[in-house]
Amino acid sequence: FKMVLEKPILIDCRDHLNGRLCSIVAKELLAGQKIILVRCEEMVISGSLVRNQTKYQQFRNKRMNTNPRRGPFHFKSPARIVWRTVRGMVHQKTHRGQAAIGRLSCFEGIPHPYDKMKRKVIPAALRVVRLKPSRRYTKMGDLANNVGWKHGALVDSLEDKRRAKADAYFQKKK
Repeated sequence: FKMVLEKPILIDCRDHLNGRLCSIVAKELLAGQKIILVRCEEMVISGSLVRNQTKYQQFRNKRMNTNPRRGPFHFKSPARIVWRTVRGMVHQKTHRGQAAIGRLSCFEGIPHPYDKMKRKVIPAALRVVRLKPSRRYTKMGDLANNVGWKHGALVDSLEDKRRAKADAYFQKKK
């Protein structure tokens, strides 16, 4: 899978595996490509919900002993979790890495300017391609809800509105 440097690339994260998508995105960001990830709450992680909850709980326990307000910070929203995954894959303490992470935008749902743009998928990171059908997987939104993300219902309602609009537009176009 090779991208060409062009206008920003819009990737629909629905049913993509977190690590695989993020590694491809990180590589492209370092090459200078602007990337927008939408529907991060629909992204999946392999493994059952219980397993991923336990892993995230262990991660949340990691903090600075003397003053936890100084970090590490544990994001609760799916978009920020994805953003942090990508940050771990670019060398973010160098100027090049910081510039790369600056070229990334992550969103839950599909907000206004992007709902009218063509969205791409990355076949190499799709769950149906990479995971055996018998294997369990966790939706990022479910994990975030259990960790303390409060806006799942709001995103769902906004997505329903968007889907209704898109459906109306499609019917009119047909």
